[in-house]
Amino acid sequence: MKIVIIHGQDHKGSTYHIAREVAEKTGGTVTEFFLPRDFGEFCTGCNRCFGKDEADCPHSARLAPITDALDAADAVILASPVYVFHVTGAMKAFLDHCGYRWMVHRPEESMFRKQGVCICTAAGAGVKSALKDMADSLFFWGVAKIYRYGTAVAAVNWESVSPKKKAAIGRATSRLAAKLVRRNGKIRPGLKTRLFFYVMHFVQRKGFGPKDAAYWKEKGWTGSRRPWK
Repeated sequence: MKIVIIHGQDHKGSTYHIAREVAEKTGGTVTEFFLPRDFGEFCTGCNRCFGKDEADCPHSARLAPITDALDAADAVILASPVYVFHVTGAMKAFLDHCGYRWMVHRPEESMFRKQGVCICTAAGAGVKSALKDMADSLFFWGVAKIYRYGTAVAAVNWESVSPKKKAAIGRATSRLAAKLVRRNGKIRPGLKTRLFFYVMHFVQRKGFGPKDAAYWKEKGWTGSRRPWK
């Protein structure tokens, strides 16, 4: 099983340790990226990825290793601490660059057979909204099954997290890892994803742009073919 983790921070705090626990407990191979060290550019709003090609993005060379790893993985883990009730700026900048991969544009076919995990921690509040930031992108990428795990650790670093809290986290990561392993290769998208894809199936017969319409037609998705079959 191949796991890719996108960390929304460079430091190895509570969020990092939880994401690593989940990945390591699957027994699979783990590839990690740390933001902004491995990718930190802001989207410029040039629209080249939408209107022309993702390779025309001025940051495509730095982004390519991450998207290649995403496409090769069986499961994707997005992990970010809570910054002012949302994900880190680095995580948001990365997700912005993946807008062309949303179902409304040109989703990657393999995503419809993957599992995704959103992980975040906060010293106090903000877990729910930060998880939503990441889960929204996973959904619109077409990821077949999405899990969320967030917790308030009442600490600013992993060393300060109480033994009781770490024990609870350990149980949760074990459950998550077991689900990933058990369902690996057996996942198909839920009803909500399939319904949204079905709407896009009609929209993309004309498309929001020639690039998107051509992509969907080439894949056969405007006809009877579906990416999860």
